[in-house]
Formats: sequence, C-alpha cells, structure tokens
Amino acid sequence: MARKTPPQPPGPDDAALWNRVAREVRPLRRGEAVKTRTSGTGRAEPPPAPKSKSASPRATAASRAALSPPPPAPLAAGTAPGLDKRNLNRLRRGQLSIDGRIDLHGMTRDEARTELLAFLAFQLERGARCVLVITGKGVRGRGTGVIRTALPHWLNDAVLRPGVVAFAEAQPKDGGAGAFYVYLRRRRDR
Repeated sequence: MARKTPPQPPGPDDAALWNRVAREVRPLRRGEAVKTRTSGTGRAEPPPAPKSKSASPRATAASRAALSPPPPAPLAAGTAPGLDKRNLNRLRRGQLSIDGRIDLHGMTRDEARTELLAFLAFQLERGARCVLVITGKGVRGRGTGVIRTALPHWLNDAVLRPGVVAFAEAQPKDGGAGAFYVYLRRRRDR
C-alpha cells in the first residue's frame, strides 16, 4: 500500500494562480446554476482563459449569440410547442384549475401591460400553473379590443415568453372571447 504524502504549503505560484482566479469570480444571480465542463475522465476542466480585450466587437457578439440558448418558439392562441396534447386540450377546454386571475378591463394599454407583467411574475414565483387573464372583448364585443389584441404579443415578448408555455381563449363560463387561459412554466429551482 502506498503512503500518502502530507500536503505541501502553498508556494508563490499557487498564490499567483489563486489571485488570478479570485479576480475573475463573480457572484451567482438567484437561480443561476454553476456550469462546469468535464473532460472524458470525469474531472472538471479549468475555465477557458479570458479572451484578450483586442477581440473584435463583432466576434464577441457572434460568440455570445452562438452560446446563448435559442429563443422559445413563438406562441399562438391554442397552440403549444412542447406541451403534451392532453394538457393542451385540457387548457383549451378550461379543465385546468385556475390558480390566479387578473382583470385588465378599463385599463390603458400601458397600464394593462405593466399589471400583466407584475401579475405573471408573481404567479410564476409562487408556482402557479394556469391563470386567467380577462382582457374584455373590445368595442361592442367584436373581439377587436386593444388589450385583447395586444395580449398574444405581450406573452411572446422576450420578458414573458420564457415563463409562458401556452395560452388559449377561455371557455364561455370563464369569459369566452374576452379572456385567456395562460399556462405557465413550472419552477425547477425548488
């Protein structure tokens, strides 16, 4: 059986390496995961060396774009890429339990968007899955209301889209053409 050698005190090279690593460390944001690369041996590889400051802005932007995940596919009412057919049908039929409601009637377009953003952020944080967004039907119930027309665009906005799985026009018992069911993404960091 081989003997283990006692650990050696850190040398000047170790201190220099530690100082270099410590300068590059930044705190993780809430919910951000630590990413480590592993070699074929299962050992973690060191992070890549920092790029020189002389790299062109175009190359830097291209490399960021290549590393960032693709944006989620745009949603349309009643469709849901990635959602199983059973849950999509249950959403369309109003068979999912509603975890929260917001009524945007009578608000201006900007007020409604602000309220919707805050509402959905709160519902996502608390782990809600299906919420009801009441927009109203618009002028004389023709389905041409400003908020009703804008809602699909807002749900596809880069701010909200990552948290929204699907949406569908509500059933008559929940508001019909003047309301939408919005199915939210499940929180994974619990």
